[in-house]
Amino acid sequence: FQNGLVTVTGKGNRQRILPVGRMALQAMRDWQSLQHRLCGGCTAVFTGRKGLPLTPRAIQYRLRSWSRRLGLNAPLHPHKLRHSFASHLLESSGALRSVQELLGHANISTTQIYTHLDYQHLAKVYDAAHPRAKLKS
Repeated sequence: FQNGLVTVTGKGNRQRILPVGRMALQAMRDWQSLQHRLCGGCTAVFTGRKGLPLTPRAIQYRLRSWSRRLGLNAPLHPHKLRHSFASHLLESSGALRSVQELLGHANISTTQIYTHLDYQHLAKVYDAAHPRAKLKS
């Protein structure tokens, strides 16, 4: 926390060190102090009632359940959050290498998929808004 970095364990048990903004760090500090009082020294960020770390499946289940309760059109899952993060970051910064590093992609071509999706979205917005993009009947 001192350097604004957290270690994240991802797919295949690969670990990455990622930057975290100051507001998110403060929220994590607050949560950690509350969690420490509740379960007596848990180290995982996301825990269940007994203080044990949540499994990836438990997180998938909770997100799906919350999306149903909120009446979302499509089920929410962890990868959709990851995808949204990558797309928004790429859209705002254009820094493909930075997005690659944050996502932990070994190959830049995996990250480039997000640029293609971003252009598809841009084309749809253009087609919907530009008067000359409309087809004449």
